Amino acid sequence: MAVKIRRTVKYEVEVPGLGEKIKQARDKSDKSLVKLAKEAGVSRYYWYKIESENIDGGVSEETLRKIEEVLGVDFGITFED
Repeated sequence: MAVKIRRTVKYEVEVPGLGEKIKQARDKSDKSLVKLAKEAGVSRYYWYKIESENIDGGVSEETLRKIEEVLGVDFGITFED
């Protein structure tokens, strides 16, 4: 499985293992999942769906960047322009 990250309909990349990387970063955080999700602007349920790589249609780049910000990480995901 892989999580798709979309910039627009034109730009999508599949990122195998991203859900696990997010989970590992969350486990290292001193913040609760509830706090992280709130700061990222997503529900706890949606966060879990991302971690399990069970997201229909992918995740927006904006959401990914917010998750990276609240976790203090950079997953190194880039798009070809």
